[in-house]
Amino acid sequence: MEFGMFHEFPSLPGRTESEAFDEAMEQVDAAERLGLDVMWLAELHFEPRRSVLSAPLNIASAIAARTRRIKIGIAVQVLPLCHPLRLAEEAATVDQLSHGRLIFGVGRSGVAQTYEAYGVSYAESRDRFREILDIIEQAWTKPSFSYQGKYHSFKDVAVVPKPYQKPLLPIRIAASTPDTFPAIGRRGAAIFASVRHTTWPDLAKQIQTYHEAWEEAGHPGRGQVFVSAPTYVAATEECARSDPEESIMHFYHEQANLLEGAAKLVDPETAARRMRRVNQLRSLHYEDGLHNHALVGTPAAVAERLMALKHEIGLSGILAELNCGGLIPHEQVLTAMQLLCEVVKPRFAA
Repeated sequence: MEFGMFHEFPSLPGRTESEAFDEAMEQVDAAERLGLDVMWLAELHFEPRRSVLSAPLNIASAIAARTRRIKIGIAVQVLPLCHPLRLAEEAATVDQLSHGRLIFGVGRSGVAQTYEAYGVSYAESRDRFREILDIIEQAWTKPSFSYQGKYHSFKDVAVVPKPYQKPLLPIRIAASTPDTFPAIGRRGAAIFASVRHTTWPDLAKQIQTYHEAWEEAGHPGRGQVFVSAPTYVAATEECARSDPEESIMHFYHEQANLLEGAAKLVDPETAARRMRRVNQLRSLHYEDGLHNHALVGTPAAVAERLMALKHEIGLSGILAELNCGGLIPHEQVLTAMQLLCEVVKPRFAA
């Protein structure tokens, strides 16, 4: 089982952006010291009250310079907003500087507002995603290559550097809609999923379609499944439930607002699906959220739930959102991380 922290580098009310970066990096240093496997970096744009993390590869490079062991993951790089050659160069550079510690998570993101701000049509996001990923894989594996696509064309380009890891960086692809789970399985890639907006039972059904498509495509072994979830670990059940309540409920309130805004910019079918999700989030009770969308409890309870998920959905690793909502005090985040690393994680060492 791979244990990682999903980090948004949250904005700190009443404090500067510099202070937000400093506090976030203190948590990175703690993760290196405590033995966490991966630090996962979000990519968030134009949300000043939520996050300062708009440039994850820049942050990944800084983490590579100040650490020696921990892996650095991007969760996820929003491919349709990027130039593929520049992205291939920058990600490979981080992989070289870290001596092969970068994990390249990719996705499309559902935040249509970001596409509008960047001047990219969200309706083109699927095609752009496939084309950019194809270009990046060729850039990393071929001495030089040419490409003729719908959005990009290149002739005899040689991208340098190549990744430290051969032949490719580990690539994990985000899935959130029903059709994307089997599509990633057919491709033979590791999958990212989340229970932010869906329940554990519903996610299990979607993950099953991923495994079935993997097998039908003839890929060897079993596909790897990594899930991000609001997570909090405390010494007592009472603290585990009460400490993150304000932050988690704030997160779901803001997510409902974000999805409502995005629904105005997408096709009618997608808009209807998102508004159903908005209504579900706005009616969510905290206890239901803990049961259906989170990993919250004592170290023993969280370990037991993770072990069950390992068997139920083939869970390969967790991206623990230890400060879901961004309002949990720094010291409590560090304590939750310490319990995750020193008490929960060792139970999966065998």
